[in-house]
This record gives sequence, structure tokens and C-alpha cells, in this order.
Amino acid sequence: MSKDTTKHPCFNKKSAGSCGRVHLPVAPKCNIQCNYCNRKYDCVNESRPGVTSGVLKPFQAAEYMDKVLEKEPRITVAGIAGPGDPFANPGETLETMRLLNERHPELLFCLSSNGMGILPYLDDIAELGVSHVTITISAVDPAIGAKIYAWVKDGNVVYRGEKGAEILLDRQLKAIKGLKERGITVKINSIVIPGVNDHHIVEVAKVCASLGADIQNMIPLKPTADTPFAGIPEPGRETVLPLRKEAEPFIEQMTHCKRCRADAVGLLSDDQSVALCGTLQACSKLKPLEATMARPFVAVATREGLLVNQHLGEAKSFQIWGESETGGYRLIEERQAPQAGCGPQRWSDLAATLKDCRAVLCAAVGETPRMLLEEHDIKCHTVDGFIEDALRFVFEGGDINALKVRRAGIGSGCAGGGAGCG
Repeated sequence: MSKDTTKHPCFNKKSAGSCGRVHLPVAPKCNIQCNYCNRKYDCVNESRPGVTSGVLKPFQAAEYMDKVLEKEPRITVAGIAGPGDPFANPGETLETMRLLNERHPELLFCLSSNGMGILPYLDDIAELGVSHVTITISAVDPAIGAKIYAWVKDGNVVYRGEKGAEILLDRQLKAIKGLKERGITVKINSIVIPGVNDHHIVEVAKVCASLGADIQNMIPLKPTADTPFAGIPEPGRETVLPLRKEAEPFIEQMTHCKRCRADAVGLLSDDQSVALCGTLQACSKLKPLEATMARPFVAVATREGLLVNQHLGEAKSFQIWGESETGGYRLIEERQAPQAGCGPQRWSDLAATLKDCRAVLCAAVGETPRMLLEEHDIKCHTVDGFIEDALRFVFEGGDINALKVRRAGIGSGCAGGGAGCG
């Protein structure tokens, strides 16, 4: 679908009075800690990034989006900006974008990230139609970045000081290049912090512009309680305006930012976060919709047809079991798994393949496929034992934890066969 990208109020000031945005708070975890950030929930009277009145699961976000558009039809942009980072929560982020693409393909899709975890998902977000991405870059010198970031988490390793800032910067600059290669509009958010990076912020503009970034948003630091930068005064116009003027020859400057919450909704000049707070919180309590069709079967990842003994991501096919009319269980058929290595879309395809199954039994499963399958009402059970024993728990009830994986190594992760099982 051809979309009018001029209708993004944050990237185009002319549309700010007629086009609105909604931020869907589906990403609670973060992979860095900034010295100005304190992410608090349930603070409806405070407007700053990282704050939200609730956190939504992808299916809840889709329902919330429907209700928002009923009340505010001027919304043209659906975005994810936290309250943590979208790519510290990639499964939730991509599933939300997928659901919105199905329901509201006319909307512009936008993401706001620190850039740390985005690189593995560049193709995914391009395929999902994300047209605008914001990367927050406040330093292009690791020595200055070390003063801004308390720590950076890369996988399971936490880095501090200049090493952490260097890793983050490398990912951020590669993200700009990768996004532009895919035709995505890129905005750079730069927090102006007096005495820390205010002398350096124009250099940020130069470096990001050289990689193709489209616009920069210099955001004055907002001192926040219980953070290391709480005592630094907020820079005024006399500080920020000259910096914007100095940077403008290198990159377009945004001048109408409202420092939006992670659940912001409405026009930039007429935010409806407070008015729709109750709607958001009600949606956050929704349970997964009941299956619209009967789910009489259970899928099993097995090597030889006797034991549950395969990782979900390594299974090339699944046995489909159902209850027998004469008692016990019978093998219905064997179904091929979707092709390996195609990211989160693989798990959406698997959910479609197993749409008549109430559960899937496997030896291990990553968090992303577990979450995506359960969004489609297919429970993932990691078990160790005979297939018929596990089927009894699923069909007849009882504590399936009694069959949880016990062997050393099973369930600790993929065997590394390139199956994309995370």
C-alpha cells in the first residue's frame, strides 16, 4: 500500500496540527541504562519518554489501536517507543507491527530505539512496512558516551564505561546505514546535557548526517529524580537554539518535539494520554481471545515418534495427535514445519500450520516463538518423556510440570544448526 509519509507529525512539522500518533507500550525491557532515565509506570501527569500507564501485549495493543482510532480518527502513525527499547523486546515489537499491518495497513509505522539491538531485525522491520525509525544518539565519542550511559547489555554480558559506549556507538552507526539502505527515514534524537555533551552535539549531527540520517531532534535534558543527572539543570532556549543553528547546515533540525511518553496518543498539540489512560489499562487486562474454531489436536516435536525430544526450532516436521474414539490417543498425521531461518515470520507461519492444535510439545523453545505461538492460543510445553504421558496431561489436565525437561543441556538453547529457533 502506498502511504503518504508526509503525514508523520514528528518528521513533518506542517502535519503536526492535523495528524496524530499513538505510542504502543509493548516493550518494557531495556538493554542500556542512561544516566538521565528513570522509567516509572502509572504516572499520568508526567510527560517524558519512558513513562507509561501500562504495558500491553501485542494482541492487547492491536485491540487498543482499534479503540484509539474510533475515538481519534486523525491518528496517522502507530509507533513503539518503549517504555524500554523495542529491540530489547523484539518478539513483542515485531508481532505488534505484524498485527497492525493486518488490521491497519494504511497507518505509518514508526519505531524509536537506542540502536543497540536493532541490527538483526532490519530486514524484518522493512518487510513489515516500518517507514520511520528514530535512533537516540547523544555522543559519537566513547569517552563522552561513558558519562551518559551507566551500562550497556550485549546479550548476557553487561559492559560499563568506554567499552560499553563504544559497542553501543558501533551498533548505532551501523543501524543508520542499514536503515537508509532499506529506504527507511531516520531521525536522530540527541539529548542536550549541559557540561556533558553540549559542546559535542554538533559533532553528533555531522557524523549522523554523513551516514544519511534525515533529521535531528535536539532534546533538552529533563532532570529526573533518582537519576545521576537529577542535579543538572535543564538547558534553555539560549543553549539549544544556537546548537540547532550550528548543526542545521549538516542536517535538518526538528523544532516541535513534545518529549512524548511511551503511551502518548493524539495530536502533538492535543495529547490524549490522560483521557485514554483508562482505555489503555482496560486493554492491558484483556485475556487472549478464545479460539474461533475447535482445537482438538496437539503437535509434537519428536525424532522417532515415541519421545518428546526435539527443540521446536530444530523440528522439520510435527506429529499431530488427537483423542481416539476408543480411548487413548491416535496419530492423525505428520505436518511439515515452515522453512528455517526466516525470523519471527517463521513462527507466525507455524501458528497457521498448527491452527487446529491447542498445544505443542517440545524439548526446548526460545522465548520469541513461545510468545508468538501463545499469541495465537497455542500453548508451548517443554517436557521430557513419552509422548502419550504428555498427551494425557494436555487432554485430561493435571500438572504437566511433572514432565518438565530434566536432562542436562536440554532447554538451555538451540544446538546452533542455523534453524533460527530463538
